[in-house]
Amino acid sequence: MSESLDVITQLNQDVPQFIKLLGGRVVAVDHDNLVCTFEFNIGREYCHSIDIVQGGFVTAMLDAAMSHAIFAVDQTVVGVSSLEIKTSFLEATRAGALTVKGKVIKSSYKIAFFEGHITNSEGLLTATASSVAKLVRNSQ
Repeated sequence: MSESLDVITQLNQDVPQFIKLLGGRVVAVDHDNLVCTFEFNIGREYCHSIDIVQGGFVTAMLDAAMSHAIFAVDQTVVGVSSLEIKTSFLEATRAGALTVKGKVIKSSYKIAFFEGHITNSEGLLTATASSVAKLVRNSQ
């Protein structure tokens, strides 16, 4: 348990500025299932049509959760470069509290496959994503 808390603390200290702008923070890491969970609190300044989160921000949240899943479970990975991301918009993702989970499906030394999903505060699944990424590992 304390290992997960240490990882969560480290991930939140090193989080990129865009995640902070979107009100994001890592709240859980599941080492057994290779999952990283974020909470985002999206303001209306990232929306169109009053409170619908712009699709690029939806994809950014999913991408962040997916990439952080590998950072959380494999400390030899120091960089993740997306090669492909597919986002499916199932419902309108509205401003407010969102839970975003990223999962490592499979990884090798240089490539990883991910899935992600967003649920709103009512538990409604609003968007999903899949991704393939190139991994950069430390030289040690």
